[in-house]
Amino acid sequence: MDAFARHVDVTALTRDQFVQLLETLHMLGRTGAGIELSSLSTEVLVDIVRSASKEQIKAISEHDELRHVFIDEIFRRMSDHFVPERARNIDVVVSWRFTPGDGADGFDRFQTVIEDGICVSGEDLDRAPDTTITLSVEDFIRMATGSVAVAAMFVTGKVKVKGEYAPAVRFSSYFDLPQP
Repeated sequence: MDAFARHVDVTALTRDQFVQLLETLHMLGRTGAGIELSSLSTEVLVDIVRSASKEQIKAISEHDELRHVFIDEIFRRMSDHFVPERARNIDVVVSWRFTPGDGADGFDRFQTVIEDGICVSGEDLDRAPDTTITLSVEDFIRMATGSVAVAAMFVTGKVKVKGEYAPAVRFSSYFDLPQP
């Protein structure tokens, strides 16, 4: 899958072609064809996002199914990129609210729990949050793939924090994130 993806020139695709390619790959994965977005290495997934235009990433965020596929994939990979040594003595519950969302209140909701040197992420885990981070799906995709500087997202107000501010600011330092 990585070999195929490396040969796709994302910059040559229109917004609609980009979505159609991702829809096709996702559909092949659902049918058991052995071709799945989740089989892409993190490096290749990051390269795709970095190569994609803002309009292409926005198209993912506006697509009901692909939005969930990308968010789920990023949260699935979080524990793989978690660096326990960087989070010594840290116990934190971060709730995530993404716009646009299809939840009852207009948000997609997820949580990340870091405790005892372990990171677990997924849809709302019913834990009381220490901090809640609200941002758009497209900004989250860019942040998680290192396509934008995390600090800049806070400074420009694209990331909103409710609750303890320090865990939100330090959060990305607990992971081995791709660098822009």
